[in-house]
Amino acid sequence: MTMEKSYLLAIDQSTSGTKALVIDRAGQITAQSANPHRQYYPRPGWVEHDPMEIYANVIRSAHEALAIAGIGPDSLAALTITNQRETAVLWDQATGLPVHAAIVWQCQRTADQCAIYQRAGHEETVRSKTGLMLDPYFSAAKWGWILQNVEGVHDKLAAGKLLAGTIDSWLLWKLSGGKTHATDYTNASRTSLFNIHSLQWDEELCGLFGVPSELLPEVKASDEIFGYTEDSELFGDCRVPITGVIGDSQGALFGNQCFETGMAKATYGTGTSVLMNVGDSPIPSGNGLVSAIAWGRSGKVTYAVEAVIRTSGDSLTWVRDNLGLFRTFEEMEQMLEQAPDSEGVYLVPAFVGLGAPYWDAYARASITGMNRGTTKAHIIRAAIESIAFQVHDAVKLMENETAVALQELRADGGASDNVNLMQFQADLLGKMVVKSEIAELSALGSAYLGGVGIGFWPSIEAIGTKLEGSIKYQPKMLPELREAHCSGWKKAVSSVLTRNDQE
Repeated sequence: MTMEKSYLLAIDQSTSGTKALVIDRAGQITAQSANPHRQYYPRPGWVEHDPMEIYANVIRSAHEALAIAGIGPDSLAALTITNQRETAVLWDQATGLPVHAAIVWQCQRTADQCAIYQRAGHEETVRSKTGLMLDPYFSAAKWGWILQNVEGVHDKLAAGKLLAGTIDSWLLWKLSGGKTHATDYTNASRTSLFNIHSLQWDEELCGLFGVPSELLPEVKASDEIFGYTEDSELFGDCRVPITGVIGDSQGALFGNQCFETGMAKATYGTGTSVLMNVGDSPIPSGNGLVSAIAWGRSGKVTYAVEAVIRTSGDSLTWVRDNLGLFRTFEEMEQMLEQAPDSEGVYLVPAFVGLGAPYWDAYARASITGMNRGTTKAHIIRAAIESIAFQVHDAVKLMENETAVALQELRADGGASDNVNLMQFQADLLGKMVVKSEIAELSALGSAYLGGVGIGFWPSIEAIGTKLEGSIKYQPKMLPELREAHCSGWKKAVSSVLTRNDQE
């Protein structure tokens, strides 16, 4: 490596948009660009993205970030990728075009199929091999749906033209000019097809979900070189190694420096992932928790447990865009001052079902506890508090299942910028919440992994990143008030749970 290659380009492809970040040898973000993509809701509970729009945004964001930084692609030591997980893409390798829209992790179209698998007794097989429950959240049933329901797919499958992947695989394939079909351990571990013990695709599970294993990508550790950029629209003739591939939540765990067993973080995004490092062996999961691979690095796999919250920051977007209760987040903050308490109003954001610890795909959203004096501000506060309540539920579940007490919660993601949310979170947990001033921890996590992997930095410690600039929120709420809040929340959630009535 030559010294003039002084930067990394991290691609952060999230549920709502794509960012490109230029990162220097000090581990600092020197430039970034962001482009949103459209959300499609073709039916109630269905969510889709356009993979071609996402890839176009990757190209656009990369060009913009390099222009802002004032550098060319020849200054890049590597390109790294962190991505929304579980979102499923199936494409024709001959044409380079998707055969259907990407089915987003939030999408519930396969809920009935997953219920059929559950009734047939397959859940324990899935859980024992993958650490996951049988749920439409994960990728396998989404690929199966496309293979069963999209016209012309069977012919392409018979002709050997199809490839399946999560968003990272799709981007890797496009960026490499079709030369790399790969994924990393973290993304593979979210598909319901990857055995997290043997670290291989599982033929029995592929048969169950109807996804031929030959469609699936090669699986690598996050710090390996996955391939090189070959798309001339990206960097012309300049070939840049691609490394540091990791799912966004695991990227944030690494970026938050949760390197020790028992350290946990919450990424407050469209949904929220609460993730705890559990060391070099998977812990059997249950009661709404899932086991996952935290990362693969230096030939070693680190495991985690995770509680998944389907809708968190997206609740604020819904309150803004669908209800029109505020226009900007600055206006939202002003309105919150009018309602220092929700006054018994609860918003249960089960727009696409509920995740941990409830895992009810059929639950639907509700606002409860309103009276004639309820204002817009109360509903907005209830939306913010719903995020903290869900994280509280997730943390308590983790503590119970792992017998590890939370010392502090490290917070990142867009919604963690909200002071009201972070303070309420600390109050509910009764523990300190540490909010990094660095917002882009998923991207930095991927950059750190990839950068150390290729020798851009000699070690993780050499990056010198610390959480010294973090904002620390100490709990202030009286225990009896905390209990009253949590009791009201539990009643509100209970009112929307279906309790398997659909069966």
